[in-house]
Amino acid sequence: MTMETIVRAMVMWFPDWPVAAARSSEGLPPTAPVAIIDKGIVIACSAEARAEGVKRGLRVREAQLRCPTLTVHPHDPDTDARTFEPVIAAIEETIPGVQLIRPGLCAVRARGAARYYGGEQQAADAVLDRMLHDGRPPAVIGIADGRYTAEQAALHALPGATGRAVHIVPPGGSPAFLASLPIEAIDAPELAPLLRRLGARTLADFAALDPGDVRARFGEAGAAAHERAAGADRRAVTPRIPPRDFDSAVDFEPPLDRVDQIAFALRTVAERFASGITDAGLVCTGIRVTVTSDRGGSSEREWSHPRYFTPADLVDRVRWQLQGSGGVDAGLDSPIARVVLSPSQVDAIANHEEGLWGRSPDERIHHGLSRIQSMLGHEAVLTAVPGGGRLLAERRVLVPWGDAPPARERLAADRPWPGSLPDPAPATVYDPPRDARVLDDADAPVDVDRRGRLSAEPAWLDLPDEQHHRQRRIAAWAGPWPLRQRWWDPSRARRIDRFQLLDDRGEGWLLLLEQQHWRVEARYD
Repeated sequence: MTMETIVRAMVMWFPDWPVAAARSSEGLPPTAPVAIIDKGIVIACSAEARAEGVKRGLRVREAQLRCPTLTVHPHDPDTDARTFEPVIAAIEETIPGVQLIRPGLCAVRARGAARYYGGEQQAADAVLDRMLHDGRPPAVIGIADGRYTAEQAALHALPGATGRAVHIVPPGGSPAFLASLPIEAIDAPELAPLLRRLGARTLADFAALDPGDVRARFGEAGAAAHERAAGADRRAVTPRIPPRDFDSAVDFEPPLDRVDQIAFALRTVAERFASGITDAGLVCTGIRVTVTSDRGGSSEREWSHPRYFTPADLVDRVRWQLQGSGGVDAGLDSPIARVVLSPSQVDAIANHEEGLWGRSPDERIHHGLSRIQSMLGHEAVLTAVPGGGRLLAERRVLVPWGDAPPARERLAADRPWPGSLPDPAPATVYDPPRDARVLDDADAPVDVDRRGRLSAEPAWLDLPDEQHHRQRRIAAWAGPWPLRQRWWDPSRARRIDRFQLLDDRGEGWLLLLEQQHWRVEARYD
């Protein structure tokens, strides 16, 4: 393997990209400490959070202990990729042939760019100038022999006299640059701890081993890691194929200030948008609508569809986004100058063809509910999806028909939630819970002390809001099951005891006791 066969690469790294993506898409404070979490672990944090002692790998509770004002946001890989797409497009206009390594990190071949701009430093400056012109977060650039060394150069680059962080490793200098880096930089999480236990603490220690011995002991993955440590990374920079642009936009001159006028003007654009995707053998199952006013403000929202968007569906989504609190003919706070439709999710059209015998019952149901939405508004038809929480009412999340559950709710639903009610769940859930009284044989209220002991045996269930009010005899009961929430926050702490009761009619009830107040949470039908 000779150094001439290793491609000179330029790697562009955008530090803390998950934080930048969350701030852009969720409107998080631009200067507040922010941490992005995944499975309860901090995977990225802002510079403000690092100044308070927050770092990657901390548990959420430890991070919040170090920084009480920390804003915590769940990781959303789709948001990271979507917000990074305009950055890649801007780089491709400056230097073509971009390879996406992951959102926030990409690479190009340095040779052609250096020829065009008159040098590697000049090529890096061209990229940084474009990012500055577009108002993008600043990039850190590394240039070296091989993609791995260039990536490490970017990760360890320091700002120069001009304030720009560009690290250029001269040709043939990769082994010397990599030698002092810790073994954890080998980009092999399973291999690095073992190598450290074997005495290889730096990349130079690992590179000094015989390649044949490394291959025999660690296999092909170990041999590839050994090549990277020696500065002989053979991986080429593989340019991506730019995705086809299906975006459709309409500009209003003069700007329009009525929703019905905008919806009427969008019909032709929506038909062109849908037909363009259909001609490519695709259907659109998710769209992003960006509305820009004549004052420069913009509103962006993603919409999903249980099947696929038709032109009429597209017009409805734009109309719903514009309506806000007004009706179909309501005026807008600011005239609209531009509307852009962008596909966020597409699927093969073959997966959505009608069956041999026409539409299925599910499709007819969807058509009817979508028609009601079109007439009454987006929030007129809601469907329940499971969410996170320990109380039953918390676990029911209502979302508009056709919309996917919010990312936060999807993540929360998969968590264990100790103290939540096990299956089978009651059929009827009261929101809010119904008032009730549980009495003993002497008609005295039953209570639970701080040790979980009952003041008396439950004998009667009194439901004051029943149409024919009468007490029900309790035939059997179980509990209490304590539920303690947010005990560390006195203003939001809750101390609840759960009971299951069976009355003399054979009906089962789920009750909550909180601060000597009984309430019916659900009924087992």
